[in-house]
Amino acid sequence: MRRSSSPYASSFSFGPGPISTALKALVGANVVMFVITSLAQGVVPYLGLVPTLVLHELWVWQVATYMFLHGGIFHIVFNMLALWMFGAELERIWGTRYFLKFYFVTGIGAGMLTVLFSLLPFEFAHQVQRSIIIGASGSIYGLLLAYALYFPDRPIYMYFLFPIPAKVFVAIMGAIALFSSLGEAGGVANATHLGGLLVAYLFLKSARIHPLSDVKYRYLKWKINRVRRKFDVHSGGRANDWDRRVH
Repeated sequence: MRRSSSPYASSFSFGPGPISTALKALVGANVVMFVITSLAQGVVPYLGLVPTLVLHELWVWQVATYMFLHGGIFHIVFNMLALWMFGAELERIWGTRYFLKFYFVTGIGAGMLTVLFSLLPFEFAHQVQRSIIIGASGSIYGLLLAYALYFPDRPIYMYFLFPIPAKVFVAIMGAIALFSSLGEAGGVANATHLGGLLVAYLFLKSARIHPLSDVKYRYLKWKINRVRRKFDVHSGGRANDWDRRVH
């Protein structure tokens, strides 16, 4: 909850701001699929992620469709709330196209890593093979990581009670996902959570070191400096430079 910065307004607003068209579409798609699967449970094994079906029956669409299915009202409410709270601000920074690309890459990548995780020669991994994995948590965990990288010291209320820095919150959630995925009964969803964190980190890291990104950055910086010179924009001078034009 935050207070309006306007001196003439005394109202309060909750959350990161208004929901964009892209977020409305994502939330709407999840709600529609939740209603469909609630009325027709038989479609869940076809659209949820079942690693053995992806590997042996080549039902490859499942690594994408599982993201839009949820197992209960609290599951979808908390995922969509997190999508809005962390996704809205990231979309404003990145733009809609990059935000959607990140969302689907992390979600699908988390699904693919979950399939690979099920092939590990351990009992806690074998249990994942025939499990039906559903939920947008792979993408949500990816958004959490991105949010922590952009706003590392911004407080997040863990369990809505304890304010901790975003970077610490993500570290805790990542550790929980890691150790839970190694347990006998925790490898199903937590492997996907961990996959979302890993894919998000690799995606953001590759974007930073991509040579084209550096070229684009330098080109935009050159254009901005050129416009500044054209319109006689200065960076500012000393306090006693009263005659220097600063725009």
